[in-house]
Amino acid sequence: MTTVNVNEISLGIESFGDDDAPLVLLAGGTTMLSWPDALCERLAAGGRRVVRYDLRDSGESTTTDPQAPAYTLRSLAADAAALADTLGGAPAHLAGIGVGGMVAQVAVLDHPGAFSALTLVGTRAVAPGPPDDDLPDHDQTTMSRLFARPMPDWTDRESVAKFAATGAEILGDDPLAAHAVAARIWDRTPGTTPPVQMANQMGLVFSRLDCKPRWRERLPEIEVPTLVVHGRRNRFFPVGNGEAIAREIPKARLLVLKEAATAIPDAAVGEVTEAMLTLG
Repeated sequence: MTTVNVNEISLGIESFGDDDAPLVLLAGGTTMLSWPDALCERLAAGGRRVVRYDLRDSGESTTTDPQAPAYTLRSLAADAAALADTLGGAPAHLAGIGVGGMVAQVAVLDHPGAFSALTLVGTRAVAPGPPDDDLPDHDQTTMSRLFARPMPDWTDRESVAKFAATGAEILGDDPLAAHAVAARIWDRTPGTTPPVQMANQMGLVFSRLDCKPRWRERLPEIEVPTLVVHGRRNRFFPVGNGEAIAREIPKARLLVLKEAATAIPDAAVGEVTEAMLTLG
């Protein structure tokens, strides 16, 4: 892992493969580790230079005050375009998962020349908060259970890992995998409260959103080949959100993972890899 400087900040990145066909992976609500190692490795084996990275305020990227982030969703989108530019060669295939999928939609709309393809995993076409009337909202029973848990001791590795595992179980993801990933995240940034969750997912960045018209209304402008991947069992962003994105982006392909929730499970890595490589 290393860092690159773009837009006057540092982004923590990790690269797989050395091909000239770049594929940039935008993090979800944790860090770059929201993208499974196995998926990165198989994409690289398929002839892609895979670069996964931490959004601002997470992992090894530049951290600011999570209570007063001096940037917007469009800033995060510009970071993705700037990172793609530093890789050189052809325009990059951009992929985003969860919150990263929201950033990826705006990035392709605002910087179309930087990207050759788009993959969106487990996301939706509107910012956090109440969705549009035609989009399914979070499962309220799941959300109540998720946010009723006491916060862990962020200075204690095992406490943080157990907290992630119980959250994964509530969401329908693999708790053992979540425990392992959370421990790795803690090892990279020990004792740090995840500011990406507070600053981005809790809406402090999105409340400063200056995307007008809203990016959902602009989805028909996307011209690059697009893959929408969504877990059938996703209770955070129910599958209707992915179906709506696939309808509104011209010629987008929808891949529904029947046994998946919010994360990409090991059993689906091969299917997702093949679909992404076919896209470009």
